[in-house]
Amino acid sequence: MRSIGDRRQRGEARCQTPRARPDRQDTPYALRPAALDDSPAVTELLNAVDVLEIGRPETDLHTVEADLKHPEVDLARDSWLAFDGERLVAYGLLWDESGGERIDVDHYVLPGHQRAGELVLDALQARARERARENGAGRAVVHLHLNVRPTLDVRLLQERGWGVVRRYHVLRRPLDPAGDRPVPPPTGVRVRACTAPADRARVHALYQAAFAGHFDFQPRGLSSWLHDVDADGLDWSLVWIVTTDDLGDAGFLIARDDRAAMGWIRSVGVLREARGRGLGGLLLRQAFAAFAARGRDTVGLGVDTANTTGAPALYARHGMTVHYAVDTWEVALPCRP
Repeated sequence: MRSIGDRRQRGEARCQTPRARPDRQDTPYALRPAALDDSPAVTELLNAVDVLEIGRPETDLHTVEADLKHPEVDLARDSWLAFDGERLVAYGLLWDESGGERIDVDHYVLPGHQRAGELVLDALQARARERARENGAGRAVVHLHLNVRPTLDVRLLQERGWGVVRRYHVLRRPLDPAGDRPVPPPTGVRVRACTAPADRARVHALYQAAFAGHFDFQPRGLSSWLHDVDADGLDWSLVWIVTTDDLGDAGFLIARDDRAAMGWIRSVGVLREARGRGLGGLLLRQAFAAFAARGRDTVGLGVDTANTTGAPALYARHGMTVHYAVDTWEVALPCRP
């Protein structure tokens, strides 16, 4: 699935967390699984949530379609749409990248329809237990990313034992074609675009090595990872590998230019033994220059605020500031035999 910024692009909310559950508790919401043909309606719902939470729509149709087509999602069992009459008011999606106890979910609901959100939440929890049990796990550890002030009434989560375990920031930076130009790498360092098919496997290997041990990291085989990054739709000229004379391939950056809101840096990673040598900053400047040359005026990325590799400080040094915040909520659900 998508990265933090891709999956839940929700920032500092302009609305307040609901103080009450104002919807009618007897509203006969209709639930059914999603289909690919529902992508436009789901996109419209997510953009309505965007407007409430960050003041503008930032969800693209192709990202919703990618989620619904994900090979690890069985739409008949892992997706839910809640309708008030003919209006879509809530949406849930579940996927399993771990093959074990870790399960991930998305949840969106419009204010005034908290009962619909509750129905979707309970369906997500029940399916998470089932999925983990099918994996042979004794519990389901479920993660959900939400805006720091979401349209979902968080008391529905708290009553079910959920709690916040992590916070992420989505950062952004203005771009200037005059100032954001390619920077020549230092002696002994080279940067190449991943235009050769063999380089895709190299980026995958670097990704797995650089992020091993990070919070929420799930090891992925090459084919699964290529689907995660939407390899068929990715412009590989916006993916770079940095190489040093002494270490060989030592880091990578994956960027995307298919989002209406801004240019997007999906991932930046440097091997542990190569950190502290300015390679991450070199890759960032490469991406800034490429986006500026394409006419983009803003670039963004997501970062774990508890990252121990120095990434938040690196991004701050390169002019990136907080756009909005996202919390990771977690619950551990025992699986009945």
